Amino acid sequence: MSLERFGKMQIFIGLVLLAIGSLLTIVLLQVGTRSYVLLFLIMVSLIVLLLLKRYLLDERFLMISVYALLAATFLNNAFFAINLGFFSLFPYRFLLIIVGFLIVFNLIKYEFRKDLWRNWKQVKVKGSLLFFVFWLYYAMLTLLWAKSVTDGIKYLSILIMGIFLLFIVTIFINDLRRITNFYYIWITMTVFLMLIGYWNYLTRNHLPSSTLYEGPQYKQHFPTSVFHNQNDYATFLSLSLFFFLSLIRNGKNAYWRAAGVGLSLISIHQIILTGSRASQLGVIAGVGIYVFILSSKKIKKLLLLLGTVSTMLFIIVFHSKIWSTFTELFLTPTVRDFSERLPSNEGRANLIRNAFNFSLESLGMGIGAGNAEYYMQNYQIHDTDGVVNIHFWFLEILTNFGIFVLLGYLTLYGYLLYKLYKYHQAQLATNYRLVVEAILVSLGAFVFSSISPSSVANLYFHWVLFAFALATLNILRKNHSKYVQSVSLTEGG
Repeated sequence: MSLERFGKMQIFIGLVLLAIGSLLTIVLLQVGTRSYVLLFLIMVSLIVLLLLKRYLLDERFLMISVYALLAATFLNNAFFAINLGFFSLFPYRFLLIIVGFLIVFNLIKYEFRKDLWRNWKQVKVKGSLLFFVFWLYYAMLTLLWAKSVTDGIKYLSILIMGIFLLFIVTIFINDLRRITNFYYIWITMTVFLMLIGYWNYLTRNHLPSSTLYEGPQYKQHFPTSVFHNQNDYATFLSLSLFFFLSLIRNGKNAYWRAAGVGLSLISIHQIILTGSRASQLGVIAGVGIYVFILSSKKIKKLLLLLGTVSTMLFIIVFHSKIWSTFTELFLTPTVRDFSERLPSNEGRANLIRNAFNFSLESLGMGIGAGNAEYYMQNYQIHDTDGVVNIHFWFLEILTNFGIFVLLGYLTLYGYLLYKLYKYHQAQLATNYRLVVEAILVSLGAFVFSSISPSSVANLYFHWVLFAFALATLNILRKNHSKYVQSVSLTEGG
């Protein structure tokens, strides 16, 4: 290394450390003396990283960190979390920061900058990523009219981390081997989480991150694993189930396929244990989607015809009941006996009614990032019995960010489903089908199971699933000729 280049590196590292030191000083002033130990540990960690800078400038170390980050997203804040007052630090966020620093450190190297620029130029889903950039900028704009700027900034931090993860995964998980590793990380972490789920169920114990930790005895049998509640856990399992089902169809050998069968049954059992009806609906819908995509063209036409006829018959036969239920839940004034708990279906309906009212009052521009709960708590028209989370992801986007962001999100979602479906119908080779089937059906199931969690934005596996889908589509589009060739070779053999 030349003296000039060495000097530039030291200046660069010094500036980075100066910025970090300034940030830590601000943090210290904000959180008080209780966090001296935490800040000391962070500084020690940074010193260790500098001592290991030989490895910091090794792309292999960066990829290991990316894989560790992906695994950490499944753990949430269950095992380790430090409350800094305005910010909570746990493995996922800590590793996200580490990966960010590693990328910055590696920018010193000309070869890394060249490879990074080449990888970005080869990304075939730039339009999808740019939508998330638009979403982020619009979210910042909404702070101008948000009632609670504090809630908006907190929500904005979640968006920034989620979108940063999307970019990291799409750029660095850029070939079949890496995306397959991603798939097996999801499988492995799900197995670990299900073990915790059975520990919850059998021992009636829960991790401190769960709302059932030292909660009511009659709820202790619900498994929550590392999640906030059983609904969040059930939503995650309703997606992971289709990773296991894809393993049954596309596993390397009989052992992997047998493992897929066993894990599928376990995940279904735990979804039932959670009692989450929305997640059970998601499983049913996902199985229907899976059957559909695996059927021949003739069977698909028949299924579509049967589905259309059945839906029409159902509406004709039960139209009066459907209309009366809709009118009762959404059109009539709210009247309730406050000495009793509000029925869950009425509570959900009132959450939806309030959310639509807020959206209309904002003229479709959104009430501001992260302000749905604040509005539900302070400006609700229809009683929700103290519940302030909307419990419907797509409606949460509409309420917070308005119609344009929602339409963009739905368009992107539909685009991912359509493109992955079209690639799947091209008779992919087994190694591609393993990943594509898992993601495609999970995305379809999520449309239904997303009404179960109180909020999806802080469920990190949602961002991981989106990142998985974008990275997979990027690889398929980039290597179109390769997977076509592998298919032709398979058919020729």
